[in-house]
Amino acid sequence: MAHENDSFIREVNEELRSEQLHTAWRRFGRIFIGIAVLIVLGTAGYRGYEYWHNRNASIYGDKFLAALNLAKDGKTDQALSALEALEKDGSGAYPVLARMRAATLLAQKGDAAGAIAAFRQVSKDTSVPEIVRDVAKMRAAFLLIDTAPYDQVSAEVEALSTPGHALRQSAREALGLAAYKAGDMVKAKQWFQQIIDDAQAPRNVANRAQIMLDNIAASGKAP
Repeated sequence: MAHENDSFIREVNEELRSEQLHTAWRRFGRIFIGIAVLIVLGTAGYRGYEYWHNRNASIYGDKFLAALNLAKDGKTDQALSALEALEKDGSGAYPVLARMRAATLLAQKGDAAGAIAAFRQVSKDTSVPEIVRDVAKMRAAFLLIDTAPYDQVSAEVEALSTPGHALRQSAREALGLAAYKAGDMVKAKQWFQQIIDDAQAPRNVANRAQIMLDNIAASGKAP
């Protein structure tokens, strides 16, 4: 008897659950279907984007490498044209890499003014990562040492010379060289001494700074 009662109770419970399921489906079935469709579409969309992104990265990477090879072979004008096209049509990091490399090629070609202008454009472009903008400022500053007064070099990179900045040693070296070229040995000594006093200064940079300090001492123009 107890067994029959248990069977009856199970059947009732199953019917109730079935009825509840039908009721829920009538009320929320379309929502469930919509959610399922969104999940499927979202997954498909992500996979499609992933494929598109990887494919484009490969294509633009090949184009960038081809431009570098043209430059390596001495075909500067062709390399500049290829980099300009990549800057306009590329995606990801390749357009800014193309801009930086093109500016470098201009400098190698002897067009210092064009290179400085190109690096400055990158340094002022807020869509470019900050570290790349700072590197562009450094490149412009080193080119300016030979063609501009100290103040112009300082305007580019003195803000990068502060303690803790990743490019502080390069900025100090550029400022020291600019001051030295301008004949301001006192200021040049201050910048090179900051490099020597920084325990984290790379050995090659510290060695160059010491050579400049020795030259300044030999000149007798700085206490």
